[in-house]
Amino acid sequence: MSSPAHQAERPVTMVPGAHGRPPRHDHVDVAAAERAAAQFLSALGIAVDAESLRDTPRRMAHAYAELFSPRPFDLTTFPNDEGYDELVLVRAIPVRSVCEHHMLPFSGVAHVGYLPGRRIVGLSKLARIVEHFACRPQVQERLTKQVADWLQARLHPKGVGVVVEADHSCMTLRGVRAPGSHTVTSALLGVLRDDARSRSEFFALAHPTGR
Repeated sequence: MSSPAHQAERPVTMVPGAHGRPPRHDHVDVAAAERAAAQFLSALGIAVDAESLRDTPRRMAHAYAELFSPRPFDLTTFPNDEGYDELVLVRAIPVRSVCEHHMLPFSGVAHVGYLPGRRIVGLSKLARIVEHFACRPQVQERLTKQVADWLQARLHPKGVGVVVEADHSCMTLRGVRAPGSHTVTSALLGVLRDDARSRSEFFALAHPTGR
């Protein structure tokens, strides 16, 4: 059996005990979701038998099934043969998820960085990891921490930093109705949490001056 240092790819699995798992594809019953959507709209006084709304329950069911279905991927990692020890950061990764309290969408960007240890990760996988945890009913705080914890557990870097900035329609369209409000969450692990200079570098790169 090869050692972790020689494994080129690692299949994605859920973190044991992670809250808010995405639905399994074989458990998605779109027909039942469509019927439930029709009942939901009817209960709210919306006439789904109107010509313009007749297909709305089907569209709703497919839309939510898509939102809650992450694409599978392999976490491709490579040996850090050059001993690279500076921060690697991918900025402005698109985020779209659904608030688990109201089932309304929130969207924004994530900035994900790490200080390499023995291995480095394919850059596109950082975006895949964000999508993986966003494709379920979520709260932004948990999403941010799940991405950081997953990278720490899988990659064993010297440090991990994740910042998520998002607009929540459950705040802008209902309730307090605060358009323009912006929620920022962060999760720092390892050196990026413990060392002030590394932490400052991460935040400076995630939010460069003038942007």
